Amino acid sequence: MKKTMYRLFTLVAIAASALFHSCETTELEILNDPDQLSEDQADPDLLLSAIQRAYVANMVTMNDQSSNLTRIDYFFGRTYRENLQSNIFNASWSRFYSSQIFAGVARGISPNVLILEGLNEDPDTDLSFHLGVAKALQAHQLMLLVDFIGDIPFSEALNPLEFPSPNVDDDAMVYSTALSMLDESLAFFQAADGAGGALDFFYEGNVSNWIALVNTLKMRHALTTGDISTFNAIVAGGNFISDSSQDFEFDFGVQELNPDTRHQDYAADYTTSGANIYQSNWLMETMQGDDVMDPSDDDPRIRYYFYRQTDCTPGASCNPDGNGERLSCSLETPPAHYTAQGVSFCWLENGYWGRDHGDDDGTPPDNFFRTAVGVYPAGGLFDDDAFNELTLGAGGGGAGIEPIILASYVDFWRAEVALAAGQPGTAAALVTAGLEKSIAKVQGFIALDGQADSSFEPTPAEVTAYITAEAGKITDTSDDSWNALAEQYFITMYGGGSDAYNFYRRTGYPTTVKPNLNPDPGPFPRTYFYPNVEVVANPNIQQRPDLTTQVFWDTNPASPAFPPAN
Repeated sequence: MKKTMYRLFTLVAIAASALFHSCETTELEILNDPDQLSEDQADPDLLLSAIQRAYVANMVTMNDQSSNLTRIDYFFGRTYRENLQSNIFNASWSRFYSSQIFAGVARGISPNVLILEGLNEDPDTDLSFHLGVAKALQAHQLMLLVDFIGDIPFSEALNPLEFPSPNVDDDAMVYSTALSMLDESLAFFQAADGAGGALDFFYEGNVSNWIALVNTLKMRHALTTGDISTFNAIVAGGNFISDSSQDFEFDFGVQELNPDTRHQDYAADYTTSGANIYQSNWLMETMQGDDVMDPSDDDPRIRYYFYRQTDCTPGASCNPDGNGERLSCSLETPPAHYTAQGVSFCWLENGYWGRDHGDDDGTPPDNFFRTAVGVYPAGGLFDDDAFNELTLGAGGGGAGIEPIILASYVDFWRAEVALAAGQPGTAAALVTAGLEKSIAKVQGFIALDGQADSSFEPTPAEVTAYITAEAGKITDTSDDSWNALAEQYFITMYGGGSDAYNFYRRTGYPTTVKPNLNPDPGPFPRTYFYPNVEVVANPNIQQRPDLTTQVFWDTNPASPAFPPAN
């Protein structure tokens, strides 16, 4: 891994301390309050650090929300409307827009980009690298905010003195603005001479990797908007994220306190009171393969993704009578629509203990039994059938990653384009490439767990057989082929699924995802509510009555007819 969050936070904390709590100057008679520094006195390195920290925090939220809806992660709530409240994106909204200034640094990404631009107007200052990074992250966040929310403010949003209550802009226009930002970012990187004194959280000042990321974000823009000619032109140019060494991710550390630098899921699961996250039954069952009783049929990544604390889940063949105290649904009758569709309910074989989509039951005393996050991507334990209780510091100690855009994801983007163009052979080859990259990356994480029994790792022959079998399911343009591609894409995105929501609304696949436990959960959300922090403060933004508004690029039939699995 390129770096650890421990080092990042240490350096940022030192730098922040120098700015916020001291006033280093050779002019001792200058007694300016450091907490009241003007924007033109701001440290560009600290501005860039603030932008990156806000970006990472937002990506955690967006990865989680997208994964919850698409069954990569577990979604709590029998109805979508009641459980996707208007406070979900409050913090993300503030981290993108807020112009509140402290010591020359704004809380929001976009105001800090404006401050950097102002500082760069000094002819003696070259902030090309800073602005290249800042514009790339700002553009990605702008696209994602449109993807999740639709029409949002932008043209008026960054001028609070003139527009204290900014109006929303058309979502398509905002998306075009994001593309223009990417062009600006590319120009800055082409002029940059390394990172200088800036702390680069992602690529350690490697300008070539940043240029590849910008081109990849332009591919994402083209794929989302249906501009396939531009997408293919960037692929033909070859300068995009195509190798795992270019993966765009954020690395965490192992420090528990002041600050806690561990992966957030590790911090939630590896506690003295046991695990606190429920894993998605759909994802775990899909990774168990066609024969759930035969571990040799499992996805090679399953032991890295998940750590089982027990070998038996109530209701499974090992305990068919269930256990209502630890898993109440093991004593319940499956919902009629689950039975009619032949969908498994409540429990899985071999100790994989999670929850079905929409399960809103209370929390039983199962913290020392439910399946926890594993060594990938959270830096936990590799599952070697030890079935131990979780302890602080176990496994990798939380030194995992937040995947954002990986080379394996890009292979699946290309596979989608190929299959949509009626080229199943090309799509299968690209799925093969994506799985090879994904599995190799995931397997590398066992090194974080120095106590793991590596004999439980899949062999190269087993990996090859799995990839061949899965890619071999893509033979035409039928639903079966699309489901095979989509299932493997969703599995690959575990831990970093911000684009799963787009894919699902764009294609409707996979149709194999579990339905909500409630037979009538309401229409599948096509966008989220506006953040109530903005609605309350801005009279020009009216809250939506429901979640059915479709973003401009979502031209599929309205919910509930689409997506078909909902």
